[in-house]
Amino acid sequence: MNELERCRKQIDAIDEQLLKLLNERAEWAVRAGRWKKTNHKPVWQPDREMQILHHVEQSNPGPLDNAAIRRLFERIIDEARSLERHIVSESGPQPKADAGPAGQKKE
Repeated sequence: MNELERCRKQIDAIDEQLLKLLNERAEWAVRAGRWKKTNHKPVWQPDREMQILHHVEQSNPGPLDNAAIRRLFERIIDEARSLERHIVSESGPQPKADAGPAGQKKE
């Protein structure tokens, strides 16, 4: 296996980890949306969004610069907000029946 193949294999493995974590994050956003619906809270909470962006920028070790991190997380937050809006407006998307909050299979 040459260096490029090793790099690609590692990227694929990291992509799988990112996919798992993004879906786990989305499941928690669905739970937050349910709570907001029950407690009559707005989906969009700009102060919370700013806290998240500030936190990830402060935690960023690079090599991606903070502007890139901000763009990525703005998109992640936007998708989570979309899930929450579905929850508030109707029954909305549900996490997979066989997955718990941490994305682990339920027994």
